[in-house]
Amino acid sequence: MFRFRTDATTIYAHYKVTKPLLGMPHMPATGVSGLDLYARDKDGKWRWVQVVRPGAQEMKLRLADGLDAGEREYAIYLPLYNGVEFLNVGVPEGKKFVGLKPRAKPVVFYGTSITHGACASRPGMVHTAILGRRFDVPVVNLGFSGNGRMDQAVGEFLTRIDAAAYVIDCLPNMNAAAVTEKCVPLVKQLRAARPDTPIILVEDRRNTDAWLKASLRKHHDDNHAALKAAYEQLVKEGVKGLSYVPGDHLYGDDSDGATDGSHASDLGFHRQADIFEPFLKAALGR
Repeated sequence: MFRFRTDATTIYAHYKVTKPLLGMPHMPATGVSGLDLYARDKDGKWRWVQVVRPGAQEMKLRLADGLDAGEREYAIYLPLYNGVEFLNVGVPEGKKFVGLKPRAKPVVFYGTSITHGACASRPGMVHTAILGRRFDVPVVNLGFSGNGRMDQAVGEFLTRIDAAAYVIDCLPNMNAAAVTEKCVPLVKQLRAARPDTPIILVEDRRNTDAWLKASLRKHHDDNHAALKAAYEQLVKEGVKGLSYVPGDHLYGDDSDGATDGSHASDLGFHRQADIFEPFLKAALGR
C-alpha cells in the first residue's frame, strides 16, 4: 500500500508490472495486476475510489478524475499476483502532494494463496485489506501460494516484525500430520521472541464443494482436529495470548463463497473478514 495526501481533483499513475500475464483464468486482471485506489471520507472512513483495468505490462493513465475539491488522504493497494517494477503517482502542477510514512505495529498475516489474495476481483477486496481498513491499521500480508506451511524459516522472519498481532492461517496448504508437526514449534518460536504479541490461529476454510465429497470433508475434519489439539496443548503448557478462529463458516454456508471451490471470491473474503473481526478486535484491545 502507498498512502498520500493531496488536494488534486485528478490523480495520475505510471507503473509497470514484472510479468506480462496480467490475469488468470479464475482471477481478473484488475486483481492480479491492477492498482486499487481508496480515500478517507469526511468521517475518516476508507471508501473505494477507482481501480486500474490493466491492458498492458506498462501503463500511464489517469487513475481518477473529476474528484470533489478538497484535501484528503488516499491509499493505493498494489497488484495481488504481479510484481511492481516501478510506480509513479502524480497530480497536476500546483496541487499539493505529500507521501505518508509507513505506520508502526502492523497486523501480520501468514498464510496461503487465499491470504495472498486469490481470487479477489481487485486488491482492496482481500480480507486482510478489508480488516486493515476496518481497524485502520497497517497490514503485512505474507501469503505464499502453495507454500504457507508454518515453516520455521518464515517464523524467524516473523519475529523480526514488531507486530500488533500475528494471524497464522496456513492450513489450506497443510495436512493433519504437518499441522501436528509444525504448529506448536512455530507458536513457541514466536512467543519466545515476542512474549506479549497476540497470536491468532485459524482453521482451514472448507472447500465449497466439500458438502458433496467425503474425502474433502475428512481432510478438513482432520486438519481442524490437529490444529485444535495443538492449540489446547499450547494453552495447557501455559502459552498466553492465543486465540482460535473456527473455519467451518469462513466462506459461508451456501457454497457461493469461492471462485473455484478453494479460493475466495469477493463474497468469501467479506465473510472471512466478518468472522476474523471479533478475534482481531479482542487481540488489538479495541
